[in-house]
Amino acid sequence: MTKKILLLILLLPVLLVAQHSIKGEFSPARSYEWAILYKVSPTTSIYVQRSTVDDEGRVFFDLDTTITKGIYRIVYGLPQEENNFDLIYNGKENIEFSFHKTDGIEYKESKENQLFNSYMKSMDLVNQTINNYYVRDGKDEKAFKSIFKTLKETQENFESASKGLLANNFIKANKPYIPLEYEDVKTYSNNIRKTYFNQVDFSNNILQSSNFLIERILSYIFGMSVDPNDQEFLKSSVDDIAENMKSSQLELRKTLLQIVWQQLADLGFEEAANHVSDAYLLDIAEKTNDDYLKNVLTVFKNTSIGSKAIDFTWETEVKGKKKEESLSGLDIANNYVVVFWSSTCSHCLEELPKLKDYIKASKEGELKVIAVGLEDEPYRWNNESAYYPDFIHVYGEGKWDNPIGNAYGVSATPTYFILDKDKEIVSKPYDFSELKAYFKGAKPKSTIQKVLDEKIEGDKKGN
Repeated sequence: MTKKILLLILLLPVLLVAQHSIKGEFSPARSYEWAILYKVSPTTSIYVQRSTVDDEGRVFFDLDTTITKGIYRIVYGLPQEENNFDLIYNGKENIEFSFHKTDGIEYKESKENQLFNSYMKSMDLVNQTINNYYVRDGKDEKAFKSIFKTLKETQENFESASKGLLANNFIKANKPYIPLEYEDVKTYSNNIRKTYFNQVDFSNNILQSSNFLIERILSYIFGMSVDPNDQEFLKSSVDDIAENMKSSQLELRKTLLQIVWQQLADLGFEEAANHVSDAYLLDIAEKTNDDYLKNVLTVFKNTSIGSKAIDFTWETEVKGKKKEESLSGLDIANNYVVVFWSSTCSHCLEELPKLKDYIKASKEGELKVIAVGLEDEPYRWNNESAYYPDFIHVYGEGKWDNPIGNAYGVSATPTYFILDKDKEIVSKPYDFSELKAYFKGAKPKSTIQKVLDEKIEGDKKGN
């Protein structure tokens, strides 16, 4: 009896530590070096542990008794927000997966994850059948009923099979719109949009602790528009989303709307991004005392296309007398370029000579450059700025802590703003080539169009 007790005591630490595990295999193995496991909560991700990916692409995480059930995220590269996937851990089973860079994830062990993965694949197949039906003709009512009967049965079967599992939360929330009678493609599409959030419970803690809510939101905004540049449609979509989650917690709304705002801002949809801010996010930032968020939103709006450029002053010396001048007080050109640069920035030193030559070739009075040098000290700036005598030079003391740069939201150099005669921001070119294209009359492409162009070019090279 004593021996049994001693054996139990010896085993107790092992029992406490080695509860379950997550093991996986990444391929191609050479593309991965590490993986980090996080537990996802409604408003943040909590670090759990890091593991090295070995030469065979294998990774392993020990899950002791302190690891509770919920949604976990494995990050396998940078940027983290793009290189990750979520998985379900119910506290009762091991998880084993294989992950391929292009083919995605397959689960070798874990009923929860295998079931949900199977559900998503099954729904994708049925949805592809629906898409093909409408593309071909979309008028055969018998075929219509058969397809949607399959969709209904698939949903019901997986809901039944997942009862008692965490996966059931996602399967029920993902329940699609299923028409009761024949609908043409326009009616069907409109009804999908009207019912898109009917099954989504924004107060569900499991849904909150995953990518599900934000993926559904972004799909609603960007996946249902004929014209991806229709900002009125985007604003209307944001309003629909805000209405559907108006009763959820303030912090959750802030988190989700921040992601929406950032996506719109990154894609160049400034009007829609500012609508998120003005209608919802600024108020939430105020209520949650989030001064940082308020500042970010305000700076972005103040530097959006169509806004009056933020005024700033500088000192000049004429005949030995110092004089203060301001951006708003300038009346010497039809257009102005405000460029933020630094004498220690190699890219700036490549681009500014091109800008100098371009200005020289322009008609007199057509264009004036105001060059704000973000600097730690003035000596090198004095030497470099002397090469550009036709520019108006402003010394931006403090570099990244300079108030002018901060007011314009500058986080990299060079950064360009093109202003019209009245100092309204008319363009924010990424580099000198885009600046030159603007003055040649080329309409700047949206970020979405750039991504599409890059994909088309990549496909051409692939063929």
